[in-house]
Amino acid sequence: MNEKFTDRLNQILPRIKSQELITNSGLGNEIGFYIFDYPPEEELTLRNMLDSILNQLAKQRPDLKVAKVNLFELVIDILKSRNLLDRALKMQKEKGDEELRKALKGPLHEEKVAKAFVEKANPDQYDIILMTGVGTVWPLLRSHTLLNNLHPLMKGTPLIVFYPGYYDGQSLSLFGKLKDNNYYRAFRLVP
Repeated sequence: MNEKFTDRLNQILPRIKSQELITNSGLGNEIGFYIFDYPPEEELTLRNMLDSILNQLAKQRPDLKVAKVNLFELVIDILKSRNLLDRALKMQKEKGDEELRKALKGPLHEEKVAKAFVEKANPDQYDIILMTGVGTVWPLLRSHTLLNNLHPLMKGTPLIVFYPGYYDGQSLSLFGKLKDNNYYRAFRLVP
């Protein structure tokens, strides 16, 4: 693990518990969406650190309610609820990822997933929502489209996306290889 990444990880907890982030202050009427981008090869380190951060946060700010939603687990739940999981697994095995993506385009349309995300995250009941599992759900979901669909649904509750790739303040690059040419309005959680 490189020193810069370690330094950025150490900035997450102070940033999450900051009043500025919790209240969306200083954003100039922008939506409180934040991205913590990280090298994809540091996925396991990030997961472990995030669990530690949430434990520390619970001790330091027990008044702060934080929900964590894993997109991959959410997609599995959606497929199970529609009795599609077993068929999807069989299709992926027999026909491959691209055919599976096409077949699930309707059930996993980003607008539908955004609504399911909000139902699970329940932003009215939490101060901050964390989104994980962005890399594991690709290519079934496109994160930029999902985030755009979440804008009107989050009701001012800050959303922090943990993103395995790079965010330059304007566009996302999943895994540092898949360039998303769409402009995206979000703030970097930490520099």
